[in-house]
Amino acid sequence: MNKHPAHKRTLVFFLVPNFTMLPFSAAVETLRIANRMLGYPAYEWRLSSVDGEKVSSSSGIAIEVNTSLAEERRNISGEHRPNMVLICSGIQIEDFNNKSVHAFLRETYNRGTAVGSLCTGAHVLAQAGLLNGKRCAIHWENLPGFAEAFPQAEVYADLYEVDSNLYTCAGGTASLDMMLNLIGQDFGEALVNRVCEQQLTDRVRNPHDRQRLPLRARLGVQNSKVLSIIELMESNLAEPLSLVEIADDADLSRRQIERLFRQEMGRSPARYYLEIRLDRARHLLVQSSMPVVEVAVACGFVSASHFSKCYREVYNRSPQQERAERKMTLSSARAGVAA
Repeated sequence: MNKHPAHKRTLVFFLVPNFTMLPFSAAVETLRIANRMLGYPAYEWRLSSVDGEKVSSSSGIAIEVNTSLAEERRNISGEHRPNMVLICSGIQIEDFNNKSVHAFLRETYNRGTAVGSLCTGAHVLAQAGLLNGKRCAIHWENLPGFAEAFPQAEVYADLYEVDSNLYTCAGGTASLDMMLNLIGQDFGEALVNRVCEQQLTDRVRNPHDRQRLPLRARLGVQNSKVLSIIELMESNLAEPLSLVEIADDADLSRRQIERLFRQEMGRSPARYYLEIRLDRARHLLVQSSMPVVEVAVACGFVSASHFSKCYREVYNRSPQQERAERKMTLSSARAGVAA
């Protein structure tokens, strides 16, 4: 245990509209339990927002905050300077673009204070220019759009990443793991184990553990050859492999692959490959403002027209309609909040 019982760490949780409750509450509760096990408030925190007003989460629950952005900008150079600032966000993060927040994050980081994010908050850190050349993590659903929007960031589908005083996690229960890592740094493994017991957590996950279920569990597929081919496909979406190249890699004939996919997936390998490329395209359409032609290229289509034709066949609407429907959904959501 830390030899300095007066050791304290202050965190600021900066709430972005539509933030996700699970990673936020998991992080706060992990720190609260650590305090209870220690017998004193080693971790203190406050909540902040742009204007100091309460913030609605994606579940519709509004959370009161303690400070505004202006107050926190004053705090970083005074006696209330935090040890860490964490951006808490969730859905529709692509629509949040606040230059004052970016400036605050850069100033905080440049003063030596740790900066981080929960769930999709890496998007805000990247907008602020803090993730160029840095390892980071973001929720798997947002990873395609993030990677296209911020090519200078080294983004991974990990639970969390720590790089040069920058802490990013994928959200969900991964924020629990990142907080346990922080507690371990401060107080050692014994306290981490006690916190885990209180949380009914059976182990501390490795930061590089996968975010998503393994393909075998996710798809209900048992054939190892089919699983390895699907992994190969998922790793080559921008420049799709030919069936001949896939067959060579899998050490199977084209006919064998065709038969296996019909048996296990109920469709041809070409059709399945097309569907996962279109799925990535859909994520890019709803998560980014990339032109449709760039989305097409990023997902391995030779032309925007061919991409649109395939997209309509699978989703019964064009890429343009997909994006328009998203904008309408956002407008309706904002109108509901305003009401």
